[in-house]
Amino acid sequence: MSERNVFEYAVLRVVPRVERGECINAGVLVYCRAASFVGVRTHLDERRLLALDPAVDVDAVRAALRAVEGVCAGGTAAGQAAGDDAGRRFRWLIAPRSTVVQPGPVHTGLTGDPAAETERLLELLVR
Repeated sequence: MSERNVFEYAVLRVVPRVERGECINAGVLVYCRAASFVGVRTHLDERRLLALDPAVDVDAVRAALRAVEGVCAGGTAAGQAAGDDAGRRFRWLIAPRSTVVQPGPVHTGLTGDPAAETERLLELLVR
């Protein structure tokens, strides 16, 4: 049995009309300190999003999700967070915000493979 480590995760939600509070899940953020891992997987279901708000700017939502992916990747794609470690980038991404793309509450679990856990959570919570 492989070693299992604590990980944290949050669902990325798209809230096209913040005043209505309706949302769809569009991704998962995963952080595992022991593995120095921060990762994200996204999947935007345009049909469901447009059902909530036919006037939503889908391209802007996709750009916001790509920005989250860039911060997770680190390096120059992370912008101002480029020099931050995985934990700081995760904490920055899960900070509450009232924008169209929002993180949900943080949950924890145990995993032996944070990257595989990211895929599993995407399938379970988003697709």
